[in-house]
Amino acid sequence: MASSNEWHSVGVASLPKVVIGLRFDWQTSPFHIPSDWFMVTENDVIEALRPVEDPELHRSIVDLGMVKQVTITGDDVVVLVALTIEGCPLRAEITSRVSGAVEALPGVARATPEFTVMNDEERAFVRQMLHGDPSATAGSQQAHGHAEGRQIPFAQPGSRTRPLLIASGKGGVGKSSVTTNLAVALAQRGKSVAIVDADVWGFSIPRMLGIKRPPVVIDEMLVPPDAHGVRCISMGFFAEEDQAVIWRGPMLHKALEQFLTDVFWDDPDYLLVDLPPGTGDISLSLASFLPTSEVYVVTTPQPVAQKVAQRAAYMADKVNLEVKGIIENMSFFTGDDGKRYEIFGAGGGDELASGLGVPLLGKVPLLAPMREGADHGVPIVVGDPNSEASRVFLAMAEQIDTVLAPTKRSHPELKII
Repeated sequence: MASSNEWHSVGVASLPKVVIGLRFDWQTSPFHIPSDWFMVTENDVIEALRPVEDPELHRSIVDLGMVKQVTITGDDVVVLVALTIEGCPLRAEITSRVSGAVEALPGVARATPEFTVMNDEERAFVRQMLHGDPSATAGSQQAHGHAEGRQIPFAQPGSRTRPLLIASGKGGVGKSSVTTNLAVALAQRGKSVAIVDADVWGFSIPRMLGIKRPPVVIDEMLVPPDAHGVRCISMGFFAEEDQAVIWRGPMLHKALEQFLTDVFWDDPDYLLVDLPPGTGDISLSLASFLPTSEVYVVTTPQPVAQKVAQRAAYMADKVNLEVKGIIENMSFFTGDDGKRYEIFGAGGGDELASGLGVPLLGKVPLLAPMREGADHGVPIVVGDPNSEASRVFLAMAEQIDTVLAPTKRSHPELKII
């Protein structure tokens, strides 16, 4: 039997390629392993790439037809990937995902992604795969949306998405910041979350989420950008920040309809809708578009705001939508002395909830970091998750997700014949 010194002098080339009863870890072995022991094939590379998802579409890049060619030269692999659009904003992320998946294969020393761009037919295939028949999609013919026959997915009996309409009777109560932080808090619970910024005159959700890039357009299908786990569509992507949107009711109705039909939402668990203040055309349109919506009314503590907020609740009742809860914002301010100051009064949220017979979900304190986070695109539940306000939002998200969850669920896979 050879001594340990003799073992160290044995050349690897003299070892048999199959050693019965010996478990060999090629990645941790100190020996050099001949490259012909692990000859990677094109099929090996394709299968390694199958779990890799496009970061915007959340589908396998293999199934989407993005992997166009695999070239293997020894232990080097080059993968040609077709991006959905020119100048894809997430190209670097795709590079990282492809390289990581292929370089994990035995026998691959280096994987290099190269890029091309899909042609019109390939983009049409992607849209067909994700969004259905293009001929039935809003915007593809002279008639749009419902007029052309495309259905709003969230209004269908089989939809598992819970639409949450975040309403207020008046402006200035912090409804958009509540919507943003509540959405992120739900995403932090592992839920798939999207926001429609329906406040077309005062759009602010993209800024509050920190989204700085517009939606990607694939064959007229809009892919919403996301941040902090929340996808978003907003008039802010189609108008300058200082531009006034001067539209009458029918145009607003059509724009909102296209937000719901032209966008690839991918069946989120929650669709939060940031309504404009009051009880105007947009609120009425969304009530008809999303008949299963739950309404959550935001108010501030003072009686004047509470009296106005109840009008939004009464409107919901008139259009057969259920008010599920009240959220009181700017409830109090905690000074450096540790004392709470009720700057805007007290009791408005409790009174409104009691009058409507619904729960007061939470009282959000007035904090400077919450305002600062909204201005800089870092919601407070992300920037300071242990703050007093963050704890309120996380508790509200838990209550909406569990206690207020509908008792009846749709199961589209079950059909009565």
